[in-house]
Amino acid sequence: MARPVTIFTGQWADLSLEEVCKLMADIGYDGLELGCWGDHFDVDEGAKSQAYCDDKLAMLEQYGLKTWAISNHLAGQLVCDIIDERHYGFAPPACAGDPAATKAWAIQAMKNTAKAAANLGVKTVCGFTGSPIWHLIYSFPPCLPGQLDAGYKEFAETWKPILDVFGENDVKFALEVHPTEIAFDIASAERALAAVDGHPCFGFNYDPSHFGYQGVDYVKFIRMFADRIFHVHMKDAWW
Repeated sequence: MARPVTIFTGQWADLSLEEVCKLMADIGYDGLELGCWGDHFDVDEGAKSQAYCDDKLAMLEQYGLKTWAISNHLAGQLVCDIIDERHYGFAPPACAGDPAATKAWAIQAMKNTAKAAANLGVKTVCGFTGSPIWHLIYSFPPCLPGQLDAGYKEFAETWKPILDVFGENDVKFALEVHPTEIAFDIASAERALAAVDGHPCFGFNYDPSHFGYQGVDYVKFIRMFADRIFHVHMKDAWW
C-alpha cells in the first residue's frame, strides 16, 4: 500500500515555514512533519487558536503539501531528563537556571502539543520523553538495587497524565526509540510500555537508523511492536 512521504522540518528550523514548504514541494515530498520550534508550529498558539492551525494548513496547501504528524522532541526531552545547563536552550529564557520550572514548562508544552495536534487535524505526535535513568546505563559505580525501577516509576508518573491529555484529544504519542530516552532498545521499549500500563496513546516512532549502530535487531522490533508503531522515520545509514 502506498504511503505519503513527508519530511521532518526540525532540521530546517532556521528557515521560515514558507521557505521549507517551497523547497520540499520542489523536491517532491507529499507533506511535512512539522517541528514544534522555530516558526514552523507553535504548540501554545495551536492549542488555543483554531485560526492559527488553519493558517498553517493553508500555507501547506498553497504548496500542494499536507501534514499527518507533528514532532516536539525538544520539550519532550525536558519532561523526564535530569535538567542541567544543556537543557535550558530548549525552554523559554525565564526557565534558565531553574530545573523545576523547566520541567513544569515542558509538561505543559507536551499537553498543549496534544491539543494543538487535534486542532491541526493530525493524529500523531512524535517526540522524545527524556530519561531519568540514562546516566545509569553502563554505569560505574554499579546501579543500586531499585534505581532503575524508580526511574521507570518516575517516567510513568510524569507521562501518564500527559498521555491522558493525548487520549482526551484522540491523538497518539510516538516515542522515537533512541539513546538517551526511556526506551532505547527492545527491552527498554517493553519496560516503558509496561510502566505506563499499556496506555493506548503511547507507542513508537520507528527509526531503525539508530538501531544498527547499537546492535539492536531492527526487524525484531517491528515484529514485537507492530501494533504500537504509530509513525516511521527513514534516513540513509551505513554499517
